[in-house]
Amino acid sequence: MRAITVRDRDAGVSGLTLTDMPYPHAAENDVIVRVHAAGFTPGELDWPATWTDRAGRDRTPSIPGHELSGTVVELGYGTTGLSVGQRVFGLTDWARNGSLAEYVAVEARNLAPLAADIDHTVAAALPISGLTAWQGLFEHGQLRTGQTVLIHGAAGGVGSIAVQLAREVGAHVVGTGRADDREVALGLGAQTFLDLDADDLRQAGEVDVVFDVIGGEILQRSTALVRPGGVVVSVAMPPTVQPRDGRAIFFVVEPDRAQLVDLAQRLRAGRLNPIVGAVRPLSETASAFARHRRTPGKTIIRVAEEQEAQH
Repeated sequence: MRAITVRDRDAGVSGLTLTDMPYPHAAENDVIVRVHAAGFTPGELDWPATWTDRAGRDRTPSIPGHELSGTVVELGYGTTGLSVGQRVFGLTDWARNGSLAEYVAVEARNLAPLAADIDHTVAAALPISGLTAWQGLFEHGQLRTGQTVLIHGAAGGVGSIAVQLAREVGAHVVGTGRADDREVALGLGAQTFLDLDADDLRQAGEVDVVFDVIGGEILQRSTALVRPGGVVVSVAMPPTVQPRDGRAIFFVVEPDRAQLVDLAQRLRAGRLNPIVGAVRPLSETASAFARHRRTPGKTIIRVAEEQEAQH
């Protein structure tokens, strides 16, 4: 099968190459998915799990990418809950070969069924961004109706979904980003937008929850805005400052089939709209990694057309 692989940790994006790789093995409770569309996280070439397995052994050449939408083509021993031919979407394991390939082995529990009327390119934009936003706001931030949440990167892949989810539960949303992001963030439902280059974050006033995807100085300055009892939640880095009488949390997103199902239902009902940016073929993955910061929304790699994958 064709796949994007990395071999040299020091090569960065230039080390991403399209190569032939062996067809994956379906372990117990796995499925093999024919990948139609895949998503990636720009920083994953720096993750230890991209280069070593859980025992610390070198696993190169490794295949990056951890979001996928596709069709089940094979079941591993003991696998239940999914069937051959079923459309699915979800997350691959962090320490196994990923989704930037024609086929991938995935634990069945990391996948959810995908309705026929949801396009694969849209579904592939949902797993990491959707689960991160959901878990950050509700599991870790415990956001409730009537509270105020400050969402950094409100027009990005994670932030745009967080804005929509927060508005739907009746929270007051303050979004941040660059000047070009203003209309997108306000269009998604943010009541206020702050330009990180030009505006003072203190204009947000006191907030109950800070949802951070940026880290650094922005994260530190945001902590002072949290009212007593509030929480700072970051996926960028562990917060170095605790809010007064509050909590500061860093977390890594986890697969969750029930949450994926809920997100897909919201998408079908028109209550959630992931922003799909550029859609590129597998052969252009390296340039997609390099250009992601200049592309609004989530960049998706189209691996196979649905009609093509049926033959």
